[in-house]
Amino acid sequence: MSNSKVVYEGWMVRYGRRKIGRSFIHMRYFVLESRLLAYYKRKPQDNVVPIQTLVIDGNCRVEDRGLKTQQGLMVYVLSIYNKKDKYHRITMAAFNIQEALIWKEKIESVIDQHQESLVTNGNKFVTFEYKPGMDSGRNASSSDQESQCSGGEDEDDSNPNLLRRTTIGNGPPESILDWTQESSALASQNTANQAISRKHWRLLQCQNGLRIFEELLEVDFLPKSCSRAMKATGVVEATCEEIFELVMSMDGTRSEWDCSFQDGSLVEEVDGHTAILYHRLQLDWFPTFVWPRDLCYVRYWRRNDDGSYAVVLFCSREHENCGPQPGYVRAHIESGGFNISPLKPRNGKPRTQVQHLMQIDLKGWGVGYISSFQQYCLLQMLNSVAGLREYFAQTDERTVPPRIPVMVNMSSSYVPKKNALKNQLTPYHNREQSLDNAAKLMDEYSDDDEDFQIPEEEAYRVEQELKREAVQEEPVVQIDLSSFSGSLRRDDNESARDCWRISDGNNFRVRSKRFCYDKSKMPGGKHLMDLVAVDWFKDTKRMDHVARRPGCAAQVAAEKGHFSLVFNLQVPGSTNYSMIFYFVTPELVPGSLVQRFVDGDDEFRNSRMKLIPSVPKGSWIVRQSVGSTPCLLGKAVDCNYIRGANYLEVDVDIGSSTVANGVLGLVIGAITSLVVDMAFLVQANTTDELPERLIGVVRISHLELSSAVVPKFESDP
Repeated sequence: MSNSKVVYEGWMVRYGRRKIGRSFIHMRYFVLESRLLAYYKRKPQDNVVPIQTLVIDGNCRVEDRGLKTQQGLMVYVLSIYNKKDKYHRITMAAFNIQEALIWKEKIESVIDQHQESLVTNGNKFVTFEYKPGMDSGRNASSSDQESQCSGGEDEDDSNPNLLRRTTIGNGPPESILDWTQESSALASQNTANQAISRKHWRLLQCQNGLRIFEELLEVDFLPKSCSRAMKATGVVEATCEEIFELVMSMDGTRSEWDCSFQDGSLVEEVDGHTAILYHRLQLDWFPTFVWPRDLCYVRYWRRNDDGSYAVVLFCSREHENCGPQPGYVRAHIESGGFNISPLKPRNGKPRTQVQHLMQIDLKGWGVGYISSFQQYCLLQMLNSVAGLREYFAQTDERTVPPRIPVMVNMSSSYVPKKNALKNQLTPYHNREQSLDNAAKLMDEYSDDDEDFQIPEEEAYRVEQELKREAVQEEPVVQIDLSSFSGSLRRDDNESARDCWRISDGNNFRVRSKRFCYDKSKMPGGKHLMDLVAVDWFKDTKRMDHVARRPGCAAQVAAEKGHFSLVFNLQVPGSTNYSMIFYFVTPELVPGSLVQRFVDGDDEFRNSRMKLIPSVPKGSWIVRQSVGSTPCLLGKAVDCNYIRGANYLEVDVDIGSSTVANGVLGLVIGAITSLVVDMAFLVQANTTDELPERLIGVVRISHLELSSAVVPKFESDP
């Protein structure tokens, strides 16, 4: 057993980039002892060699590096080093800030204990040399250096009690007004160039359980299109850390509590506390006549000594990679943000006061001068505090790591109409790519060597080059969709009826890379195969093996050398209906989960074939009956698999299940009023298979039974 007491231990994140340019995110097991910090690939047993160690003594420091966005995932980073040898350090990170703060506190307490030896040893640190076998019987890694801690004086030795840095990074940018400062001295310092004092507010109204305040202007200098500063104050039953993590996210989860949020992405990460973001607003004030607004702004955050968070200092900023976008008016944030402060618990539940301030110039030559437009939009944004309150009141999912998609270059201000749509959709595509890449790179038990890493400055340069290459290489093989056709037409217009179109994969939640550890899920992202056609058939008998029909999409794909995955959803009744989806890919990736599903036996297929349904538009009873819970088709209903030379057809007999048949009766009865989304995927069960990837997604809008056609089959031999 160990001769040295274990102070704290647990799983943490290791991230970085290798010399070859490949990023990695690993889960590693860290162990803090009274004189040593080490980490391992797995929870260590006796005589296990650590990957890296660092001797802890009074010369050590814990550097808070704030937030780091790694392939769309945000982690909270700590760096531990010895000030006598700053190049020998251990960097660790956590997906939630609570865990990072616990580690910071534990490591600093061990450092403080060693600093107390200053008094008892003549104001000099006791030299400690780590040698193999001195600790718990675990051997030191060969790459570790021994710590030679001399008693030499330097700038920090004069004060044995280390000054703990508040997590403020490099401080706010000069152009940003810190409205959370209460001290008049601080206020006068930070607002020397501001014409407005933030000290005087009046209660404007109470709405949705919030108090809405309006600033009392001392000098009326603002342009007519700029609103007065307003703030909403409310109480949320959650911890500061939980609210902070949710506020920092810019993925699809944000739309569940912020009704003004449409889309957001990262433009540039300045440091661990400062980032430049792109944000599209969803303001529904006469959307037919009023152009939508977007923002490019700098966001700075800090954590105060009392445990409160100031996710504050929103201020618009121009950026070369985020120029004006076609179809959007670029609004301007004068100042704003969130102030998150802890309150005393009540009835055993945590309570937090959340303030959200915003002063914004909505721009525009016409409606920007209409006061009702300004106030309506501003109140819609401030209502996000009520959204936070209701989100935590109605969900138990509080451990999802914050995510923020990374945006590619959007610097072109003037683009042709053909490229406009592509330019607007860039953040969506990049979101899918970043989340998927992050999940692929987060390998808990990777055997890759971590010794050969490159400095952060060089890593940033390589990262930018890889991003540019990724954008250029994204569509490797394009499938010519014009060669395929089906009986049900495709129409990408949202108001179209009796048609299909591709749904957004991010509307579906699939198992993440860490699902085996914390049951976490992530947005589905980009699909693996292309949906090229949909058939809507009817007949007096059940229609099996429809992929054999001459001229169908599966046969056309086979002629081109492509592989098809065909899903035939069979609806029984006096008239039998079948809806057939043709998913096509140029080739199956050898060894992939989809390839194993295609070439596996029926038992494996039945245990893995998954459907995720959703009814975004329809009656309440239908939406509740269908739900959005993933379903293993092979275990719920009878499935028949037909393996052709270049296709696999899955015939799903919905009528084989009493429960499914009952739900189907509700759906058929109201099918013309429904919009139905479906996602097909192969369930991933092990860490090697995770994260899950969508085979394909589809949206069926307001289907008409009368539009089904009778198929023509060749006579069976």
